[in-house]
Amino acid sequence: MNYQELRVQLATLRKSQKLSQQSLADAVGISRATLNALEKGRSVDIGIRKVMKVLEYFDQELCVKQKTHLPTFEELKNEQ
Repeated sequence: MNYQELRVQLATLRKSQKLSQQSLADAVGISRATLNALEKGRSVDIGIRKVMKVLEYFDQELCVKQKTHLPTFEELKNEQ
């Protein structure tokens, strides 16, 4: 998952639970402006701890994978 996919996923998770940016930001202890920047892709300097707090709220985790030139299964599925 790249940064663009991450920001879209976080916004989708938030909206699926009918949470405002302010209520989610308050729940995880970050500013609404930081959450907005994360969801809009306006800032790449958001600390990993802040991203992890948001992911933890939704019972999600960030995983590291080896970089490859081969497409993932999801990428192949989306091409069809």
